Amino acid sequence: MKLEAIKEIKGKLILKSGLHIGAGDMEMKIGGVDNPVIKHPHTQEPYIPGSSLKGKVRSLLEMRSGLMAKTDGEPVSVKTIKACNGNGEKEACVKILKLFGSSGAETDPSLGPTRVSFADCPLDDEWRKKAIEQHLAFTEVKSENRINRIEGTAKDPRFSERVPSGAEFKFTVTLKLLNQNESDLEIFLMEGLKLLQLDALGGSGSRGYGRIEFEFDDQTVREAFEKVKPLV
Repeated sequence: MKLEAIKEIKGKLILKSGLHIGAGDMEMKIGGVDNPVIKHPHTQEPYIPGSSLKGKVRSLLEMRSGLMAKTDGEPVSVKTIKACNGNGEKEACVKILKLFGSSGAETDPSLGPTRVSFADCPLDDEWRKKAIEQHLAFTEVKSENRINRIEGTAKDPRFSERVPSGAEFKFTVTLKLLNQNESDLEIFLMEGLKLLQLDALGGSGSRGYGRIEFEFDDQTVREAFEKVKPLV
């Protein structure tokens, strides 16, 4: 197994609707929001963790493969390969494990190391500059509540912080190709990114949060991404 190439896919991740990726802050402050978004501890600017991107892309590819029923909702693992029916399921399982890796407790030398790496996505420099010049806020607070179906009244108000629509982040993902015949992994990764663009990132996706769009720097990558039809 020999490292043949490392491909870098770069561009922008543009928000088409508000995005909420929680900070996990368990301390509730008086007058604060219930669900703050994750921010850089030094600049207090919002960013998108690479782990959030990786986890969502992986889960969408696993959902498309139909393997969730065999794992009871757990991530695909090496032992899942044995439960696969037909070459289609097995091929998808192997690709997922090659791209995203498996638990350290599992070993299968034929799979090799994790191929894909998602970097954290900071605010795009040009968009940040424009936002500061135009006095645009980096985050907004959205009020949500529950409606009593009989009385028609709002109950249990909750305030969630999110990054507003239109914000732009720098996006970088690297892909290791360990063999000459692994070009199909790049296509598989593109299918996962397209699924994410069709679905949603972060929390409250069913309520319209987390719609995104990728804008790649490289023309060849842009054209390849446009041609990808992951559900056909």
